[in-house]
Amino acid sequence: MSATFEDLRVLKSAEEIADSVWKTVVQWDEFSKDVVGKQISRSADSIGANIAESFGRYNFGEKLQFLYYSRGSLFETKYWLNRTRVRGLMKPDEVEGYVTRLTDLARQLNSFASGLKTVRAEQKPKTSSVREDQAEYLTISLDDIPVPLFSEEELIWLTS
Repeated sequence: MSATFEDLRVLKSAEEIADSVWKTVVQWDEFSKDVVGKQISRSADSIGANIAESFGRYNFGEKLQFLYYSRGSLFETKYWLNRTRVRGLMKPDEVEGYVTRLTDLARQLNSFASGLKTVRAEQKPKTSSVREDQAEYLTISLDDIPVPLFSEEELIWLTS
């Protein structure tokens, strides 16, 4: 793993996409910025933010969870890109450029997560599991249960 999270190629790719989206969105009219621009900017920024947060976690499970969040934000960004194309906020070739970059980033995220899983598997202790003997359960016939179940003296003791 890199010495710092800023050295991560996957993070640099996410930052480049987020900054590019930002530069595009700030040029839109106020209504477009408010409805679509804020959403696509947040989702694009969230990709890198979750990668960075993953790097800061100690537990492998948490690291992976934040990478999965990042992947979710990536797909959300693709959704908003489709909205920008349909609503005429970006040219189709511009949207396709982002989609291509995001697809490459998704592959990087998957590789990064797979690498973490490999490291985790290598660090797990290779011990055999310990099992206790299975408990033996005894059954008795209902005919063997005394009637009444409690004596008068026991019931008085229980209620006092």
